[in-house]
Amino acid sequence: MNIVVVGSQWGDEGKGKLIDILSEHSDITVRYQGGNNAGHTVVVGDQEYVFHLLPSAILHKGKVCVIGNGVVVDPKALLKEIDDLARRGIKVGAQRLKISGHAHVVMPYHRILDGLRESKRKNKIGTTGRGIGPCYADKVSRCGIRIIDLLNPRVLKSKLDDNLREKNEIFQKVFNTRGFSFRGIYEEYLGYGKKLSPYVCDAALYLNDALDHKKSVLFEGAQGTFLDIDFGTYPFVTSSNSIVGGLCTGSGVAPTRIDKTIACVKAYTTRVGEGPFPTEFASSLKNEIRTKGNEFGATTGRPRRCGWFDSVLVRYSVIINNVHELAIMKLDVLGDLDKIRICTGYKYKGKICKDFPMDFEVLSNVQPIYEELDGWKTDISGARTYAQLPVNARKYIERLEKLLKVGVKYISIGTKRSEIIIR
Repeated sequence: MNIVVVGSQWGDEGKGKLIDILSEHSDITVRYQGGNNAGHTVVVGDQEYVFHLLPSAILHKGKVCVIGNGVVVDPKALLKEIDDLARRGIKVGAQRLKISGHAHVVMPYHRILDGLRESKRKNKIGTTGRGIGPCYADKVSRCGIRIIDLLNPRVLKSKLDDNLREKNEIFQKVFNTRGFSFRGIYEEYLGYGKKLSPYVCDAALYLNDALDHKKSVLFEGAQGTFLDIDFGTYPFVTSSNSIVGGLCTGSGVAPTRIDKTIACVKAYTTRVGEGPFPTEFASSLKNEIRTKGNEFGATTGRPRRCGWFDSVLVRYSVIINNVHELAIMKLDVLGDLDKIRICTGYKYKGKICKDFPMDFEVLSNVQPIYEELDGWKTDISGARTYAQLPVNARKYIERLEKLLKVGVKYISIGTKRSEIIIR
């Protein structure tokens, strides 16, 4: 079976754990968008692994991981991940990792531009500063450098020369700062190309051939639906399509070859950076949940904003991603609360909104309508079946199912691989 896992909130939903579990039963795992601005955390025994570019399936022996054309790749960051795993006894060879030659490369000037543009904005976006947005901008502007270009000295020289002339002029005339020298970057990135060359292939051909031979493929999205460049809370979004549609353009696999979409959601809501957040907690509860849920970004370390579950938000994600099953993550974090709220609608200027609003101003000023349920006030990390969960925990899950109109298949009740219930 070919499955895609998408985040259905603002990212950080716990996709890494779910993908780690599902990838054990898939032949190939594909990352199809984003860059090293995303982070997946996987806990195996007493070992914690954080991935920014590599699919977390790399932890499973014999599984193939693919970085698709929709990903923007910082080669320095990728090689560091590979080296870090090698030091921990996990070898990443060319048989286990495939990188699309069509994937675009994050260059040093992208990272600098990212920071400079953010510093000039009156309303901050909350970028990670990893150069992801400027890299995607160059891709769309048809001046980007691709992974395959790193293997061709002549092509790299020509593209880099053109880019640096333009970028250095921007640095000097717009931002009043120094630009980059050609030689240092050229030699550095040629070196990256030599190290990455064994992994480079036409990933679209590789994946479709694998599907023709009945291999099972798992597609992992980064970020979440509401960080999608088209459907997210624009402009506080990422620079790629993080919804299920992004897997087709980001991998070269047609939608008819996908069997199932699983939406990953937290039992509450979080987001990093700026932007509207109707159900955000008051400070005291925010700090309590942030501490218990370890709500700090895997990529930046930034504290995440926390709030109640927003069913209006997630229902919209269920619709546009055609979700077949839900995975509820971090249910255990709510275990100390007397009462738990679910947002079931919004109120704006005296009118009830049941659908997620397109208008940024409306979303920024809505008042959430809450439904309150009793908490379960107990540690649930030892449960291994749905029946072993407290009655109130099951009532919470079943209310979410009714509101979202889709069933919950997976329930995470802790950080470890074993701490998950499969219904």
